[in-house]
Amino acid sequence: MKNTFIIIIALFLQFQITGQEMVLEKVIAKVGSEFILLSELEEQFAYVSQQNPGLPPEARCALLENLMVNKLLVNQSKLDSVEISEAQLSQQLEARMSQIIQQMGNDEEMFKKIYGMGMQEAKLRMKEDMKAQMLAESMQSKITSEISITPSEVVEFYNAIPVDSLPNFNAEVEVSEIVYIPRPNDEQKTIAKAKLIDIKKRIDEGESFEDLAMIYSDDLGSGRAGGDLGWASRGSYVAEFEAAAFSLEPNEFSPIVETQYGYHLLQLLERRGNSVHVRHILISPEIVQSDLDKATAYLDSVRNVIISDSLDFNKVVKEFSDKEAQSYNNAGRITNSLTGNTFFEMSELDFDVFFAIDTIDVGEITSPIKFKDPRGEVIYKIIQLSSKTLPHTANLEQDYSKIQTAAKESKKNVYLNEWIEEKIGSTFISIDDNFDTCPTVSNWETNE
Repeated sequence: MKNTFIIIIALFLQFQITGQEMVLEKVIAKVGSEFILLSELEEQFAYVSQQNPGLPPEARCALLENLMVNKLLVNQSKLDSVEISEAQLSQQLEARMSQIIQQMGNDEEMFKKIYGMGMQEAKLRMKEDMKAQMLAESMQSKITSEISITPSEVVEFYNAIPVDSLPNFNAEVEVSEIVYIPRPNDEQKTIAKAKLIDIKKRIDEGESFEDLAMIYSDDLGSGRAGGDLGWASRGSYVAEFEAAAFSLEPNEFSPIVETQYGYHLLQLLERRGNSVHVRHILISPEIVQSDLDKATAYLDSVRNVIISDSLDFNKVVKEFSDKEAQSYNNAGRITNSLTGNTFFEMSELDFDVFFAIDTIDVGEITSPIKFKDPRGEVIYKIIQLSSKTLPHTANLEQDYSKIQTAAKESKKNVYLNEWIEEKIGSTFISIDDNFDTCPTVSNWETNE
């Protein structure tokens, strides 16, 4: 049985080619229809070595096994017709590129200097590797999707942990929120729409769509690319935008389209079946002080109603919180992105949340607090301190949900290991002779 707690290694370096000639394009393993190149292994080894200086050369064997598991999952995903939509792939690419460019202070010249290419070229080079990674993850999820865990299995898992190996948890809290997004008033909406009408007139008179998008569009991501949104399939955009996009003929402009983000001017560039390639200019109405005051007053009144009527905070989220908030479908509970559960050590909290709840007791609710969402837009929240624990050793009474999650993940890994063992026996696999001595892959080669 392989030690496969497998979290597939992210392909950080696959697009970092700087124009130098590659001399490592040798196939070192085949898994079904998938190939592993020596360059892939060396890039993985270089990356992991940066994170762990002094890594021994034999670590390549473990990395090779991870790559082979990845390829086995990709191979099976194709046999099972697992699909990744163009919209999903585009979204992941954009998120990855945004993360990289943000780390560089949004300096595209620095990006070009480091990677030897522009962002669009980098995305093209990343595309196939990103798709393979997403296929592997989807296949892994499909394999383990039916795994469930019973209360007795949770207790059995906990009891099997030696007492001196039980983890110690720091003080933790759970927090819930009700979110309100300020909306622009009618006057600001009229101003924004008039501005876009003027931009459309300038385009009709011959000015460049791309230039005006770069100057005026409030969608900064596409604005940098002249408004280009790339290819997207049905379901990728909000309803009003999508209806307009799919109603156009190639090169045709839309009327002014209003969505929750503001006013859009669209142009359809190409269409292939249920996919469209469009560009747009977005003008978002300005949020002024009176709109912010309205948000504060709204959440103040919600807070007062909850307190005066002794309402359960988590039960009224559906009535008062914004439907787009991540916590909306989790009864207001905020999820810790580092752990996937709802528990936070105090150091993991957003600074504003930390200071807001630091002086209140469990069950109390903060006054409205001003935040900025990931897009930089202003939002307001009221926050309840839902629970708080002191530092302690893991136990079923206080930490059942965490232990349940760990037990389920352990069961998934056992099942995934068994699946891998089975597929190795039924999949054509060959490995370069130079890696015959790798103990981690010695049982993989089933076909000469």
